[in-house]
Amino acid sequence: MTIKIAITDDHPIVANGLKKILDDFANIDVVAVYTTGNDMLKEVGASLPDVMLLDMNLPDLEGPDLARQLLKKFPSIKIIVLTSSDVTVQVKKMLQIGCQGYLLKDSDDKTIVQAIETVYGGGQFLSPVIQQQLVNDMFRTKNQKQNTLLTRREKEVLQLITQEYTNQEIADKLFISLHTVDNHRSSLLQKLDAKNTAGLVKKAIENGLVE
Repeated sequence: MTIKIAITDDHPIVANGLKKILDDFANIDVVAVYTTGNDMLKEVGASLPDVMLLDMNLPDLEGPDLARQLLKKFPSIKIIVLTSSDVTVQVKKMLQIGCQGYLLKDSDDKTIVQAIETVYGGGQFLSPVIQQQLVNDMFRTKNQKQNTLLTRREKEVLQLITQEYTNQEIADKLFISLHTVDNHRSSLLQKLDAKNTAGLVKKAIENGLVE
């Protein structure tokens, strides 16, 4: 089955380059090329592509607004964002709106076609670089949340636990009771979802909670 593609990009070199690449694939038919967001919204009903390759930064309409309008008018069209930017906040925003793909403009032919076929088939596709950045951002956010969940005293106790201090030694060093240390340790086990001291140390190191 042939996949109908439309391209919206205000840079002729980019748009024509993409069209030339895609014209070499028998299962892909470029049915329209638009240079502005407004033109695309006015004329896309006539071509009704399966997949829209959408430039994130057009001169007349911002990417998120354009994507929202397109999906509202033609919810069957799947959108792959084309951009030179890999800012994770921007990526997340476009995905939340309903875009199914996010491609960097320097992607090779194989990646572009793979993205189109994946999205057309109902899946989502992100450039490998963007995938890695989203993963890194997810772990960074998780670490920050866990860090803020711990009290100052809990962080101090955790630091000493990873340095192999006993509960009594921690109590002496921090001038607190042994009972208080036990309470902090129990709280840390619960907050970091660890079963024992070894697990606690492992989670603390993995999440960057100790120096």
